[in-house]
Amino acid sequence: MNTTSYNPAEVKLAQSTFISKVYAWMSIALLITAVVAAFVASSEEATQIILGNRIVFYVLLFGELGLVWFISSSLDRLSAMTATLLFVLYSVLNGLTLSVIFLVYTSSSIGTTFFVTAGTFGVMSLYGYTTKRDLTSWGNLLVMALIGFVIASIVNLFLQNTVIYWICTYIGILIFVGLTAYDTQKIKEMGAAGFDTSDRMQKGAIMGALALYLDFINLFLLLLRLFGGRRN
Repeated sequence: MNTTSYNPAEVKLAQSTFISKVYAWMSIALLITAVVAAFVASSEEATQIILGNRIVFYVLLFGELGLVWFISSSLDRLSAMTATLLFVLYSVLNGLTLSVIFLVYTSSSIGTTFFVTAGTFGVMSLYGYTTKRDLTSWGNLLVMALIGFVIASIVNLFLQNTVIYWICTYIGILIFVGLTAYDTQKIKEMGAAGFDTSDRMQKGAIMGALALYLDFINLFLLLLRLFGGRRN
């Protein structure tokens, strides 16, 4: 549907429908990830298979990265159904690898951090949706900062430097807080531009949900470094 041929009320309705789809799919993905992670952590057999074998764990980890890249780069060639199924698969894979946090941190601190993340995410997403300021300049800076953050984090896997670890943590939090607002504004603009078919709308919703899902998950993991109480 191309909203440019409709009156303002219809454009607003189409935009609202699209944004609702985005947040619905993001919420579904987060729920799937949480359920899968909790299940693996509660099963000794599953924990041993996934977390007890370093090779399996890293295959899953790099499989997630590859899947995100594939969805992002191939969205135009994928059907809406395929894009949706791949997004669900990604949330399952992420749940498998994130099960490790239930073994490292206490359940209460995970719950507390989740609510802190949800509150922070909600505030920044609301800001991105309501602000009249163009956040495009934010996006350019945040993408560059994100690249630096990823490189520094990978290097520190080998260095194991505490100072770099905490610098990356605080910088990472700022990056994903900013990206939440930026991505929300871009999603709002996508909804306002409209879609010529329901298939394109669904694929746009999945892409938007993936962006916000990644913002939320990464923000949660970084805040968990600060607020997470480790098990004895």
